[in-house]
Amino acid sequence: MSILANSSNLTQRIIAGVIGGALLIGGIYASQWSFFAIFFIINVLSLWEFYGLLLGAGAKPMRIYGTLIGAGLFAGIFFSDMLSVEFVLLPILMLTFIIKLYDKNDPNPFQSIAYTFLGIFYVAFPYCMMIIIAFSANHNEQTGLVHHTYHYQVVLGTLFLLWASDTGAYFAGKNFGKTKLFERVSPKKTWEGTIGGAVLSLTVAYVISLFFKDLRLWEWLIISLIMVIIGSLGDLVESMLKRSINVKDSGSLIPGHGGLLDRFDGLLIAAPFVATFLILVEKFGW
Repeated sequence: MSILANSSNLTQRIIAGVIGGALLIGGIYASQWSFFAIFFIINVLSLWEFYGLLLGAGAKPMRIYGTLIGAGLFAGIFFSDMLSVEFVLLPILMLTFIIKLYDKNDPNPFQSIAYTFLGIFYVAFPYCMMIIIAFSANHNEQTGLVHHTYHYQVVLGTLFLLWASDTGAYFAGKNFGKTKLFERVSPKKTWEGTIGGAVLSLTVAYVISLFFKDLRLWEWLIISLIMVIIGSLGDLVESMLKRSINVKDSGSLIPGHGGLLDRFDGLLIAAPFVATFLILVEKFGW
């Protein structure tokens, strides 16, 4: 850690990115159980981080209760299914109102309830969509079969495309960026950076399609576009959050990258779109 602390920001980003990426990739590749463990931990830490930001801004979300609900939601969907979890989740969410009814120290209980629900919707729900992505129907080009077992390729491919978009945008923006993309929210982001991210992500999508056969080329290209467009907007959404509460980074857990929300901001907004796309492909037999 002392080596990272004395290194430049770019060096920290590279070292932390390589170590974190290796752990993440290895866990996703190993089995569905290591996939569950990794994203369960990321989900819990991200929720804790999100509620911490709100507490630092003077809000009073139910940090422990909201984190427990988010953790239970993720585990419930993994071990059961979305519909079954909804029947259990809704009464638990309604308990939030009753708990706040007996909280004499909160002058704005409904505001606190809203912030608690926001964490579940903005953080926990997208991570749950990673389960849908991991167990989505996959088309085998050789057999033509569609199956719902765990497929690490779809998860890894989705993350590779997100990282490619981020990396391309970072270096293209740093070297060629002139035209501001959304200056009101994020002054450093440029159209040149976004184009660079798109070029690299689409290129990676083609390369992925040569090795990962669970999805077809056109599906990888669509996911790439989702990551470039929706993922970039997700990045801006988190920037809007940080700007509204006057913080630079969501946390300091990952040297050179900030917090988990900083690292997965694009995924939080993009994951539901990817999951929906894969569900539609299965439903209509495309």
